[in-house]
Amino acid sequence: MPPSTIGGINLLPDPEKRAIYAKYIPQELLEKYSLPPLTSATGYNLLQFRYATGSTDVEMRLYHKGDFPDPILYAHLTDTMNGQIHVLLYILNDPDSPRYDVDKMPDGSPTKFGTLRRNVEAETKACEAGLAPGQVRRGLRMLGQAIEAFEGFVTALGHDMYFVEPLYYHNAVIFERYGFSYQMGKRLMESIHAGFAPGGDLYTQLDGSNAFRKPEAAESIRKRSWAIHDGILGEPFTNVTMYKRVGISAGVSTTKDCKW
Repeated sequence: MPPSTIGGINLLPDPEKRAIYAKYIPQELLEKYSLPPLTSATGYNLLQFRYATGSTDVEMRLYHKGDFPDPILYAHLTDTMNGQIHVLLYILNDPDSPRYDVDKMPDGSPTKFGTLRRNVEAETKACEAGLAPGQVRRGLRMLGQAIEAFEGFVTALGHDMYFVEPLYYHNAVIFERYGFSYQMGKRLMESIHAGFAPGGDLYTQLDGSNAFRKPEAAESIRKRSWAIHDGILGEPFTNVTMYKRVGISAGVSTTKDCKW
């Protein structure tokens, strides 16, 4: 029987592991950057993994060229307690867009995308340039194709659903719009939406004191996310887990009529 978990895949020989994990790379992404076969010597260097025999997680980085600092695709997957696939982080970077160092401090130390510490100067520039929290570059706008490829990967492992961990508020909203529902955190999302309504507890904190708390943030998913990242909730944005059934859209929305 083929493996059905990340832990099971990680027990396989390296070429087999790579071949299975490469299945969740969108074909459109490979074509967009004219990448060589990922099983070739050149492709082997562009597609990098971090997995250990016996571990239950995998990190994958796909580069469009060998000397580029950022991958065009980064994914971190793990198994849930009952063997389901759980996406901890999934990033698509546009390598042709400007870079903002929100992931590191001026001395080079990591910020863990602003969750450990914050490079506020870089974040301010990223915010003003139209990026969302955690983005070092503009996205590739290929999430639809990525989800389709990922669902093929999940199905091949014998699953009909999978889980994601939205790192930021805007991630959760995007996942909603691609058919995900909530295992945990829906009430929090609804309370945030209510808080940004005129007179709400979050609305009143949009005092223009910095680039992340301008009054217009109340009506923008992206700008709300920056305000939340800036601490407007009084606590980090955590304890939100979502899931999606393969091929099915849940039709959930906690941000009715709110634009991006």
